[in-house]
Amino acid sequence: MTVMCALGALIGCGPTPEPPATGSSLAPGSWRATLASPGGAITFGLDLEESEEGLRAVLVNGSERQPAGVLEAAGEQIRFKIPPYRSALVATPDPDGRGLTGYWERDVGEGPVPLMPFAAVAGTDARPPARPDPAAQEALSGRWRVRFEGDGEDAIGLFEVAPTGRASGTFLTTLGDYRYLNGWFDGEALRLACFDGAHAFLFEARLGVGGNLSGDFWSRDSFHTTWTATRDETARLPDDFALTRWTEGEDLDGLGFPDLNGEPRALSELLPADSPGLLVIFGTWCPNCNDLTETLVELQRRHPSLHIVGLAFELGADPAKHREAVRGYIAHHGITYPVLLGGSASKALASEALPILDRVRAYPTTVFLAKDRRPTAVHTGFSGPATGQRYEALVERFESEIESLIGSR
Repeated sequence: MTVMCALGALIGCGPTPEPPATGSSLAPGSWRATLASPGGAITFGLDLEESEEGLRAVLVNGSERQPAGVLEAAGEQIRFKIPPYRSALVATPDPDGRGLTGYWERDVGEGPVPLMPFAAVAGTDARPPARPDPAAQEALSGRWRVRFEGDGEDAIGLFEVAPTGRASGTFLTTLGDYRYLNGWFDGEALRLACFDGAHAFLFEARLGVGGNLSGDFWSRDSFHTTWTATRDETARLPDDFALTRWTEGEDLDGLGFPDLNGEPRALSELLPADSPGLLVIFGTWCPNCNDLTETLVELQRRHPSLHIVGLAFELGADPAKHREAVRGYIAHHGITYPVLLGGSASKALASEALPILDRVRAYPTTVFLAKDRRPTAVHTGFSGPATGQRYEALVERFESEIESLIGSR
């Protein structure tokens, strides 16, 4: 499971949105927002900020503040778009402008689909009050070995508890992280949630007599599994630079994909043999990919001689929608490197399209190529800023690999 975004500035193009035709005035400030999942409320912060274009939304998950769109009128409803996920919150304001009721919708490749009921109340904190327990910090804060029912590999839980009982953290897996989770822990019950426009996660667990955690995980409106965790400060994941292998005897020659104008482009042309390069296999729908893209844009700024090519595998089967999604993604992140269209977001199809790899295990996958277009490393997944030290170490590793490529002869 990949999960993953430090998002930047939003939709600023086009006509200024009209104010909502509801006769009510929404209040700027902090709102307490919820999505109704089968496991209970997924709670997150929604800040409404005044701007020249009108009220602008910001999603708040713990320490992450993720800009969303400007309020747009849609009859009696308002919408806040959440790029680059082709996602939106759609709601009807209360007559006094202090409440919102509606739903979350997302384009999953075949048009916008209402996914979960949404509500928000102005002027309240993003999380319910916890019952502080002086022992809670010691009982939960730290590193845990985690097993999700049905997964063949362990994950790692990173949790922190403040004196107030506020809890935060994430889960690391071999394919990426679950991004910014936020909630509370009262010494016995743990509740963590996240909504970032792509993910809608809810984790609940209880601390058992032996000091282990066990509970439930819900994703969006349908997925559910159970999980258990044991404190283990030594827990480690497999090396994510050793999971995916370059296929012996294969090279980039003969591999090509359409660009955003539908023109076929050869990878060997865009990744010339006299320059170091990166081939990045990703999807605009993938939060971990968004985290990686933010990092790559900055790395290319620091290393302008580096050639990067993105290869996008998108939701649904409509090439026109794929092009639309990628164009929005490029504008959102300020990408200057070429991006090609790989096809539908199936790992099996991506593996068939890329015989240079033993298989595509995760979005994103990053291939580091020397000046002779031979691979020096293949990285699987991406651990983003929510993972703290792991993210910092990964960025250092990427930079080291790139500097080695640039310095190679």
